[in-house]
Amino acid sequence: MMVLTKPAIEHLPIVKNSCKATSFFNDVPVIDLSKPESKNLIVKACEEFGFFKGINHDVPMEVISKLESEAIKFFSSPLSEKLKAGPADPFGYGNKKIGQNGDIGWVEYILLSTNSEFNYHKFASIIGVNPETIRSAVNDYVSAVKKMSCEILEMLAEGLKIHPKNVFSKLLMDEKSDSVFRLNHYPPCPEIEEFSGKNLIGFGEHTDPQIISVLRSNNTSGLQILLKNGHWISVPPDPTSFFISVGDSLQVMTNGRFKSVKHRVLTNRVKSRLSMIYFGGPPLTEKIAPLPSLMEGKYSLYKEFTWCEYKKSAYDTRLAENRLIHFEKISAS
Repeated sequence: MMVLTKPAIEHLPIVKNSCKATSFFNDVPVIDLSKPESKNLIVKACEEFGFFKGINHDVPMEVISKLESEAIKFFSSPLSEKLKAGPADPFGYGNKKIGQNGDIGWVEYILLSTNSEFNYHKFASIIGVNPETIRSAVNDYVSAVKKMSCEILEMLAEGLKIHPKNVFSKLLMDEKSDSVFRLNHYPPCPEIEEFSGKNLIGFGEHTDPQIISVLRSNNTSGLQILLKNGHWISVPPDPTSFFISVGDSLQVMTNGRFKSVKHRVLTNRVKSRLSMIYFGGPPLTEKIAPLPSLMEGKYSLYKEFTWCEYKKSAYDTRLAENRLIHFEKISAS
């Protein structure tokens, strides 16, 4: 478990509680991924929330449990040992520091590229297992979630009546797809009692820059999404399901019809939270722009850019900034 000193806590971001900001939002769209006819519900969820919960998926629970077990072993190791697997630049182990622009949170993580060989020997040696055990656990999980992500994107395309239906999924399936995988661990924070009526930030508010994000966490609350009315709402945890988020790139490709959802994670005083997130991204050279089939004579809200250009711009900003503002078009009218 990660241990931070009290002075470090005082420098971490804090938010005030309110009844609206901390109530559970039980109306999160819940969509049965096993039913092809759910495509229209997925489109509606992406339009109204940019977010939904997927149930009846085909990701085997043993694949999920295997990776979670290895992750728990790693994050339970002494901090001095875990630091040997970092620093994350950008891949590897990171502790408290999020990115290079001053954002911090009560979190530690492992960030991996899904399309390049990663050195698992450091992680394996820390928890005393064969490197192939870790590699297998990560690859099996990522492969299953990637497949599910592509199926969701193809259902989206069908719901939008776009042809071919792989217009989005082919970007994730491309051998040069710039997708990443992240394991986040939020240790319990007993000291939060000192901040009466407030919460400590585990991961600050942000949108994801990629096309789609697929998250699975243990049975600990903390995830919040920002609704259109400006209220932060807590999402009830469900370790048997996946939570799917629209990313900035998908917002652009749909010309703003879908909105990338702003979200954050708050700490828990008693329980640790472990989340596993697959960020489905396009190849670095892929041009991102509104799809002509969705324009129908409408004005394009965004300039065309490559994923590489947007990725660089996004990672040069703070988490909470509007990353798309530099790529928006100014209407001639």
